[in-house]
Amino acid sequence: MAKCAVCGKSVNFGNQLSITRSHISKRSTRTFRANLRKVKAIVDGQPKRIEVCSKCLRSGKVVRA
Repeated sequence: MAKCAVCGKSVNFGNQLSITRSHISKRSTRTFRANLRKVKAIVDGQPKRIEVCSKCLRSGKVVRA
């Protein structure tokens, strides 16, 4: 399973709602996947390729190689 190496964010599950007229008529399950990127980052002093979510990249939690 894909998972962020920094924060541990992975797949979440929820409902996809079909709205007709003024009420919800059908529900089906859907998945919310994390926006993961493969980047080369410094891990334990060595450059290593890891999967990181875009939120961790933007916030500066990852030091890129």
